[in-house]
Amino acid sequence: MSGLVLKLGPNERVLINGAVIENGNRRNRINILTPNANILRLRDAIHPQEANTPVRRVCYILQLILSGDTELSDAKHQAMRGVEQLSHVLTDMDSRALLSEATDHIRDSNIYPALKALRCLLPREARLLSEPPA
Repeated sequence: MSGLVLKLGPNERVLINGAVIENGNRRNRINILTPNANILRLRDAIHPQEANTPVRRVCYILQLILSGDTELSDAKHQAMRGVEQLSHVLTDMDSRALLSEATDHIRDSNIYPALKALRCLLPREARLLSEPPA
């Protein structure tokens, strides 16, 4: 048996194919057997007012796909364009690898892994935005 295993903390919420599911009072494991299910941990969700930086905006677009609030076909092009714009600014090898990984996943319509790759850029973006210009 394969698939995604979600380990949820007490009272943690997760969005699966548009349905919000809340865990009980104890830690739990849920096996997701359906391939390509849209899953988003709500503790990781970016709220609209928090989509205020370039990386967060692209993450938010991908999150909208996962939540079912927008169609894949509508947002896929926008997400690819956002990743391309990020690649002009984030030019170090680590960032390039994550952007390349995200691009491949978006192209293949694997939205959660793309979001996961882009979320790794959030700390780097925060550091860059907090540093004074050289």
